[in-house]
Amino acid sequence: MTTATTTTAEPRAEELAPVATDTLAALLVAGERPPRPSAWAASAAFGWRAVLKIKHVPEQLFDVTAFPIMMVLMYTYLFGGALAGSTGEYLQFLLPGILVMNVVMITMYTGVAVNTDIQKGVFDRFRTLPIWRPAPMVGYLLGDMLRYVLASIVMVTLGLIMGFRPAGGAVGVLAGVVLLVAFSFAFSWIWTMFGLMLRSEKSVMGVSMMVIFPLTFLSNIFVDPRTMPGWLQAFVNNSPVTHLSSGVRGLMAGDWPAAEIAWSLGWAGALVLVFGTATMRLYNRK
Repeated sequence: MTTATTTTAEPRAEELAPVATDTLAALLVAGERPPRPSAWAASAAFGWRAVLKIKHVPEQLFDVTAFPIMMVLMYTYLFGGALAGSTGEYLQFLLPGILVMNVVMITMYTGVAVNTDIQKGVFDRFRTLPIWRPAPMVGYLLGDMLRYVLASIVMVTLGLIMGFRPAGGAVGVLAGVVLLVAFSFAFSWIWTMFGLMLRSEKSVMGVSMMVIFPLTFLSNIFVDPRTMPGWLQAFVNNSPVTHLSSGVRGLMAGDWPAAEIAWSLGWAGALVLVFGTATMRLYNRK
């Protein structure tokens, strides 16, 4: 006959020793609290996040590589002979305008990215961080500026191969691209607002296309507005896309159209003021 003996190990004294409140507080605040990131540092961090998303999903670059190439080739060789008599002459007029059109069109993906992160719940975490409140939004726009620059490089390179010869040289082309990217940064605030307002990314894309297509086609991107009816000229001549296209075209041609540049920058400032303010109000309340 065997007997089972149950032994219980006595707990060690250090496991039962109570921790004083002041000791615990001292441990928690022993190190210095890291400084709060500046507005620029926080925005740059979110901008880098947007760049990393492109790195991990390179298919996103289709809209800034293959699509611009297709648009330049199609419009040049389909309409060049009919509108200007030769594709070479039409390319000199078309390329700055089609560059504006493509970069303005891809700005809508900013709103799509915002809406996607909202659906995934990422924004709930962003709002709890001790950072400058607009930093996530500004970060999206900073990251997308890389897309705008890549699209510009692709289209200008293709244009040079096809025979585009900007009289303004490298300086004029660079100035035109800078003006375009600055305007696109401001224009993207429209889509951040829609990204916060609408329920799905498909809705954001649908609304964006309804706004972008009339603005780009009812402009001087493809033809001179003087060939249009008078009532349509009144709209086209005052369109922000027309001012932007004229400014970029003039800079690449070697001119410095001060009025068109001023109008483009003025529109950019107004867009940031109106839609940037609306975006942040929605972001704080949503």
